Amino acid sequence: MQRKTISTTLSVLFMGLGQLYNRQWMKGILFLATGLAAIYLSSVIGLSSYLKGLITLGEQPSGLVKVGKITKMVEGDHSIFLMIKGLMAALSLLLVGVIYALNIRDAYKVGKERDAGIAPNNFRQSLQLINQKNFAYLVLALPTVTVLFLTILPLIFSILLAFTNYADPILPPANLIDWVGFSNFVKLVSLKVWSNTFFGVLLWTVIWAILATATTYIGGILIAVLIQQPRIRFKMFWRTVMIIPFAIPSMISLLVMRNMFNNKFGPVNEIMRWIGFDGIPWLTDPIWARVTLVLVNMWIGIPVTMILAIGVLTTIPRDLYEAADVDGANSFQKFRSITMPMVLFSTAPILIMQFAGNINNFNVVYLMTDGNPVNSNYQYAGHTDLLVTWLYKLALNQSQYSFASVIGIIIFLIIATLSIISYRRTRSYKEEDMIA
Repeated sequence: MQRKTISTTLSVLFMGLGQLYNRQWMKGILFLATGLAAIYLSSVIGLSSYLKGLITLGEQPSGLVKVGKITKMVEGDHSIFLMIKGLMAALSLLLVGVIYALNIRDAYKVGKERDAGIAPNNFRQSLQLINQKNFAYLVLALPTVTVLFLTILPLIFSILLAFTNYADPILPPANLIDWVGFSNFVKLVSLKVWSNTFFGVLLWTVIWAILATATTYIGGILIAVLIQQPRIRFKMFWRTVMIIPFAIPSMISLLVMRNMFNNKFGPVNEIMRWIGFDGIPWLTDPIWARVTLVLVNMWIGIPVTMILAIGVLTTIPRDLYEAADVDGANSFQKFRSITMPMVLFSTAPILIMQFAGNINNFNVVYLMTDGNPVNSNYQYAGHTDLLVTWLYKLALNQSQYSFASVIGIIIFLIIATLSIISYRRTRSYKEEDMIA
């Protein structure tokens, strides 16, 4: 029988045995110790019970139990804790499975080399080989494990909540949570009390993302083009003035803007009344509240696009404009045929990122209007609420965690789908793909 078959079989039976068969003693001991440690820790910690808890989400809720004449509180299972511990156990087993697969692959590779008459590397030579060929993977191993437990685990946890009935009044530890499949998704679009809110907020979210992105992008490019005009003096001064809104923390700017547009004592309405006009219900009328959000977002977002556009404008060769002048092109034609295509080519990925960011633009809506004015036809949402602010209210204010998780999944699907489709249609992606 070939050595590669024997060493692979031994490694399948238990980690490290294939390496010991291949006479790689130190490597075999390390794999063997890893396997024994995994078995010991799983038995001591009880990974099987954690995995069972992930499946059942608990069997006994906390509550008062009468023992004889005494009534006492008995601590039962906490479904959320069981879910988290079960996910940690599953990811830990995944890591052990990766090491187990590497152990089998290594045993097969070394056994194949022995069959070809190549002597196996000793431990020092193995370390040198890792340093030469797999150093990057070795360095990235610890950050990957950290990301797995601190980023991937919470993400999976939030997704799993969408498939449970974790919502008020079913809250642990007094109640156990159950798996309900796609029931929450069906309720969101079938029950009128939820569907009216969902589709209404979704429509406004899409409209808001388009308006907020278009106004800041076009406004930023126009201002950049104006500042870069040869006849404009004091360019540094104008760039500095326009960048001030971006330099100030957005929270401060938004709170100031909220007071400025206040219906009763805001300076904007005070000036309008002083001129002779009636004040406008900036934050209390549904239409005007949405208009106010777009205007304030322009104030904050235009400087970002302006900076990017100025950077692109400085790289456009002057020869193109000189050739256009020779051909008799006017300013608009030069902007349409030279400036805009060059700027759009360089900033298209940023434009897509801004669109995705505006779908999740929590700060502007929450700090300016808090989703208000109230909409009596909506479930826990106002006229200016986006999906992300509605999600926040459902989770933090109403304890509707399962529905909040469903909305989070929908937001991700919308952003991911639109971003991928839009980016693949940009010239920058197509030319990069052609070069690759």
